[in-house]
Amino acid sequence: MARPLAELVRPEHTAIVTQECQEAVVGTNAGLTALAEEAQREAVPNIARLLPVARAAGVSIIHCVVTRRADGRGSNHNAALFAYGAKTLSAEPGSHGASVVPELGPEPSDLVLTRLHGLGPMCGTDLNSVLRNLGVTTIVPVGVSLNVAIPNFVMDAVNNSYDVVLPSDGVAGIPTAYGQAVLKNTLSILSTVVTTDDLIDAWS
Repeated sequence: MARPLAELVRPEHTAIVTQECQEAVVGTNAGLTALAEEAQREAVPNIARLLPVARAAGVSIIHCVVTRRADGRGSNHNAALFAYGAKTLSAEPGSHGASVVPELGPEPSDLVLTRLHGLGPMCGTDLNSVLRNLGVTTIVPVGVSLNVAIPNFVMDAVNNSYDVVLPSDGVAGIPTAYGQAVLKNTLSILSTVVTTDDLIDAWS
C-alpha cells in the first residue's frame, strides 16, 4: 500500500534536488532554446513557487549544475549528446552559464553541487553522500530534462534505495508530448508522481 504523501515528504528526511536549472540550460541565453522555452513555460515558474515553501518547512534544497571546461578536459566524449553539448553549452566553471537561475536561488541554506561528467547528478557529484549526511530518504527531483537526465536521476535514486516523489509540472522535456509520455509510461512506475500544488499543500 502506498504511503501517504505527507509521510513520504516529511521535511526532516526530504530534499528537493534541482537538475541543471542553470543559465546555460534554462536561462535566457541557453544553448538549447527549445528546451529552455519549454522549461520556462511551466517547470521553472512552479519550482520558483515550490522552493520558498520547502525552505520554510525545513526541506533541504540542493542545486546540481553541469559545467564544462573550454578544453573539454574531464567531460564525457562517448555519446552524441556530449558532442552537441560541447557546441551549444557555455558553462565553464564559475561562469554565468554555470549559475543557478536567479528565480530559484541559491539561498544561504541551499547547497550547490557541480559536475564535469555524466548524465545526471547522482553519478557526477557527491550528491549521494551529501544526501546521506543530511539524513535524506526521499528525493524530489525538479528541472530538466525528461529526455535524459531526469529519468537517469530517478533510476539512480531508486537504485540507491531512495523514495522519489516527482512533481510532474516541475520537470520538462522536448517535445512536450514526449516528456508527458515518459512521465506516464516510465517515471510513474518508479516514483510517486504528484503536482507542485500537492507538495505546497503538504508543506504549508
